[in-house]
Amino acid sequence: MSDSEDENPDRQFKIVIMGDGASGKTSIAMRYSQEQFGKQYKQTVGLDFFLRRLVLTGNTHVTLQVWDIGGQTLGGQMLDKYVYGAHGILLVYDITNYSSFENLEDWLAIVKKVFTDQEKMPHLALVANKMDLEHMRTVKQEKHMKFAQENGMSSHFVSAKSGDAVNLCFQKIAADICGIKLTKPEIEQTSRVVKADIVQYSNSEPSNRATPSHPRSSMCSIQ
Repeated sequence: MSDSEDENPDRQFKIVIMGDGASGKTSIAMRYSQEQFGKQYKQTVGLDFFLRRLVLTGNTHVTLQVWDIGGQTLGGQMLDKYVYGAHGILLVYDITNYSSFENLEDWLAIVKKVFTDQEKMPHLALVANKMDLEHMRTVKQEKHMKFAQENGMSSHFVSAKSGDAVNLCFQKIAADICGIKLTKPEIEQTSRVVKADIVQYSNSEPSNRATPSHPRSSMCSIQ
């Protein structure tokens, strides 16, 4: 096992999650790294770190270092330093809160400012969260798609609460950074894992039945 790991060392990528407070950034990070969802809102002060390992096409081992930036830090002195060196940026908004979508312009401006003198921009992803509240949507999908296209961003629709499409979102971003195209079976496999999580979470089934649905890659959280 050790020989295999030596032959395929992990590629490490810094992924920064940005957006207004209460848009679900921490919930997305927690759902992805620990398969958990906190029902009570807790404001992130400064930033939190999460780690997740995954294996992509061609036995490419990747470690994602996820930086969860507090929504109150827009305009903060440390924000530029948090963003610097990122390989991927997730701009997250709450589909039921239109102002969280409008404010993405300001968050994106910070990213562009930091990477003005850089040869290459990080992967930019537009993430619509709380898709489980589709009936309360205030941001039309057309506006989402237009914003993503105008700014060269990948587009994602997720629900941190149910887990829907969260794993797939990060997997697609990691693959794009590596220059890898995911195969259809890989996409379907990731989607199936998410669906299993939804059933287990909504039915509150015992933890001993949740084990088979956990991804094979190891993960840890840094507080």
